[in-house]
Amino acid sequence: MEAVGNGRYKITSFGFATQEGFIVLILGGEKPHVGAVAVAIPRPSLKNSSKISSTSSVFTITGHKDDYIARPAAEKLARRLGEVVVAVAGVHVDNASKEDIKILMRNSIEAVKRLEEKLGKLKSYLATSYHSDT
Repeated sequence: MEAVGNGRYKITSFGFATQEGFIVLILGGEKPHVGAVAVAIPRPSLKNSSKISSTSSVFTITGHKDDYIARPAAEKLARRLGEVVVAVAGVHVDNASKEDIKILMRNSIEAVKRLEEKLGKLKSYLATSYHSDT
C-alpha cells in the first residue's frame, strides 16, 4: 500500500500479486469507488521488438473519467513488471476544479510509481521463492 497527498487529495494504491500477474487498486478523494478497470498485457514493442510495450483494454463506468488513471497505470506496470496487470481506479472530489484534478492526477501517478517499486521487489522475491521450492 502507498498513500500520497492529504485530505481530499489523498490517493492510496494497493497491489496484489498472483501467479499470473498483478491486481492494482488506485482509490482516493472524497469518495473512493470503482470508476474504471483496465487490463494491460505486456508484449514486444511494435517499433522495436527488443523493448517491452503493452496492449490494454478499459471498461469505464458511465459518467466516470477514472480511465485517465487506470489505463496509464496498468500499461506502465505491465511494461515494467512484464506481467498482466489489472488496475481498478476510483477517485472523486465533488465539484473538482482543474487544479483539483491536476493535484489528484499528480498524486495518482506518484502513488503508482511508489507501488511499482514494491511490486518489482515482490515479483523478484516470488520468482526466487517459487524456483527454490521446485
